[in-house]
Amino acid sequence: MEIVLATRNAGKVRELQTMLEDTPYQVVPQSALACPEVPETGLTFVENALIKARHAALYTGRPAIADDSGLACEALAGAPGIYSARYAGVDASDADNIDRLLHAMRLIPADGRRCRFICVIVFLSHPLDPCPIIAQGSWDGVVTQIARGEGGFGYDPIFEVPGTGMTAAQISPAEKIRLSHRGAALRSLVERLAQREMSTQPPPASHA
Repeated sequence: MEIVLATRNAGKVRELQTMLEDTPYQVVPQSALACPEVPETGLTFVENALIKARHAALYTGRPAIADDSGLACEALAGAPGIYSARYAGVDASDADNIDRLLHAMRLIPADGRRCRFICVIVFLSHPLDPCPIIAQGSWDGVVTQIARGEGGFGYDPIFEVPGTGMTAAQISPAEKIRLSHRGAALRSLVERLAQREMSTQPPPASHA
């Protein structure tokens, strides 16, 4: 099944394509289909994921997946949250967002720097699908004092993975998929997609 992925984030495209390699699903980024972006006007991760998936499905006429994800910091009352990608401005780079977050937390002591990556992934079989599949994953960690590592994307260089002494930008891609919020959400989504397909299969023919 070919599914359009509603994102402009190249890092998300790479991660999702890798995670779906051994499944029946082939991900095509919406940019390859000339699908424009849609404003993320929701107030929750779920709302924004649904907005993006519905727009992509309507524009392309194909099933669509969209995720909305972000970093929630306890010391900042959950910020940057749904605004993670544009924390430092609409056209902010990953480095811009990291700089703003580190500045916001510059006075927070080590025991107050707990955070959580959150990911919500939505699948719509068509734009008016009344029963979207919604999967969620989370990943607890700590905001570091400085950025470390060259891998990953987004806030990975300042997200320390518990028990490793490394950031999400320093661990291997395979380990990140195993541990991450997006990996957990996508595994749940794939499992539920398989269950949906099984439930729609016709019963075996009777030979009586």
